[in-house]
Amino acid sequence: MDDLPADRPASAKDDVTGLLLAWRHGNQAAFDQLVPLVYDELRRLAHNYLRAESGNQTLQTGELVHEAYLRLIDASKVPWQNRAHFFAIAATSMRRVLVDAARSRRSLKRGGDRVRVELDADLTIAEAPNVDLVALDDALNALSALDRRRGRVVELRFFGGLSVEETASALDVAPETVMRDWKVAKAWLFNQLNPPSRDR
Repeated sequence: MDDLPADRPASAKDDVTGLLLAWRHGNQAAFDQLVPLVYDELRRLAHNYLRAESGNQTLQTGELVHEAYLRLIDASKVPWQNRAHFFAIAATSMRRVLVDAARSRRSLKRGGDRVRVELDADLTIAEAPNVDLVALDDALNALSALDRRRGRVVELRFFGGLSVEETASALDVAPETVMRDWKVAKAWLFNQLNPPSRDR
């Protein structure tokens, strides 16, 4: 997410941060100016989420962006730090929308096979098709209960698609801390999502 589209001015990241701060201080017009600057990135996040769910999802990209947008409107009092923080919150909003929808589907249709999730150093949600978002959300909530920062690292990197540097900025820690947390959290989540077979 470090790279902005080529047609965006170099100051777009600064513009986003400035507009977030103005919005936080009650300037509703700032939010209206913010949306065009972040819309393409929100669509990319939404597309990646939906692609990961493949045929199981009934929401379209535009609908997911709209749902996240509605939740973000209610987040005007968030103590925004910067662009990375905004996209982290947006990713969390999309995650909540999709997990809520997946839980509703699951309550209507119980059962189904456990989905194996491969975790590697460059993982993004787009690279893990057919992820069981409910199982992943449950595992992430359990991880967050044990170690809140590691849970946030996974949320920002896996769900938000943030780089190590952006994640470090959003959490106000060193990039080395993010890498260490990321490595430990991936191993923990992998074990939670892929328990040893009891048939052996």
